[in-house]
Amino acid sequence: MILYPAIDILNGKAVRLAQGDYERETAYEDDPVVAALRWIDDGARWLHVVDLDGARAGEPVNLDHVRRIVAAVSVPVQLGGGLRDSKKVEEAISSGVERVILGTAAVRDPELAGAIAAAHGDRVVVSVDSRSGRVAAEGWTVESDLETTDVVAALSELGVRRFVYTPVEVDGLMEGPDLDSLREVAGATDSELIYSGGVGSLDDLRALAGLGLDNLGGVIVGKALYERRFGVAEGQAALDPTV
Repeated sequence: MILYPAIDILNGKAVRLAQGDYERETAYEDDPVVAALRWIDDGARWLHVVDLDGARAGEPVNLDHVRRIVAAVSVPVQLGGGLRDSKKVEEAISSGVERVILGTAAVRDPELAGAIAAAHGDRVVVSVDSRSGRVAAEGWTVESDLETTDVVAALSELGVRRFVYTPVEVDGLMEGPDLDSLREVAGATDSELIYSGGVGSLDDLRALAGLGLDNLGGVIVGKALYERRFGVAEGQAALDPTV
């Protein structure tokens, strides 16, 4: 299982949001490349980058910063935020990232998500953000009537092989992950899941690993790393103590 340090870019800075609320932002680095290099120095195997401006605008806004991150690090990067059509996906891939993450586009147009997944295979991830069991979109600002498990199951049938799952209620609070909802989502698909939301301690990571879910392949951590609750190497060891 892989620990993915998060770099969320808003107004050119590395930030974290509380419960997906753009009005509850905490800025940690004026330059997201500084955050990227810190995580690499501490042993990160991957980086998870989100263009929050892009998620809100509906198209990538911070690709220049993404290119700088890719050029500065030696590990693969996955990128989400504003990738809502094939052209935007191609632009993101051209920036040098290894994986692209679809969010709103996949919820609104599952067939499009399936076509992009067919074209790019394992390089495509779908991010499913959930409030009270229902999908949230538009950079977490809009809730839908779609059940999260139904969306994940349908997209899996269309060929999506990897998902990022975030229960927004716990995201950014560092009060613990939502283990119950993760179990439900994991049961809706055979595709790989990367969990995000609420991790605040090494015990939280151990709890996630302890679920024994065969398709849980990684955990995204942001605020807990920025606030030095633990380091990347410590977190990775908690997820996969045999390595």
